[in-house]
Amino acid sequence: MPSRRTLLKTLAGLPLAAILSDPRLARAAAEATRLVRIKTTAGRDAAAALALPDATPASSVLLIHEWWGLNDQIKSMALEFARQGYVALAVDLFGGRVAANPDEARELIGKVDPDDATDTLRSWVAWLNNSNESNRRVAMVGWCFGGGWALRGSLAAPVDATVVYYGRVDLPADRLRALKGPVLGHFGSQDKSITPEMVRGFERAMAEAGKPLTLHWYDAGHAFANPTGDNYDREDANLAWRRTLDFLGRELKV
Repeated sequence: MPSRRTLLKTLAGLPLAAILSDPRLARAAAEATRLVRIKTTAGRDAAAALALPDATPASSVLLIHEWWGLNDQIKSMALEFARQGYVALAVDLFGGRVAANPDEARELIGKVDPDDATDTLRSWVAWLNNSNESNRRVAMVGWCFGGGWALRGSLAAPVDATVVYYGRVDLPADRLRALKGPVLGHFGSQDKSITPEMVRGFERAMAEAGKPLTLHWYDAGHAFANPTGDNYDREDANLAWRRTLDFLGRELKV
């Protein structure tokens, strides 16, 4: 059995897509994160996976999972953000449950109480802002279900930047005025659920609200950045990842 240090060195030499697409590597990366728990503002229990960079204090990235839940893939993303120099916190909005198929995922989404999810995200942002490892520069990043909640979480607990990967963004301008930092969006032109019409409406609403927005379109379908899905597009996923890192590097710079 290799040591944790050896394992982390091995993972550090592999591209992100290779880790995410291999269940064994994703599990190893997930196990390199640390489970943290808090009581939310409303007194509820909340859990998240934490990955720390080599040097702290550092800027923080709060990650929000897809409709599958806080699985090994999202924990692997937290480890990768930590390798990039960020305090990475992958939160759990499903109370510890992870879906094994689309029917279970729909069931889990249906059980999410919006007020509870908002309370959870607001509480974790406060936790990051009070952490000795954080420099109090915080971004939210989410995919699919988590992309929509990254935007909504950034309204409830204004952060310095928000990244939305093909998440639901059908919000009016009067709500979007609560945003503090700019938004970066990655969307697929062939997406049948988060449609180009929805995203164009979001673009108009952001302009009306006077909030900065950068949109990137990809000739791809929904969840094109997930190596475990049928719509995965490696070239577009890599490009979106580079753009995300560039955006966060600018917006979270101290």
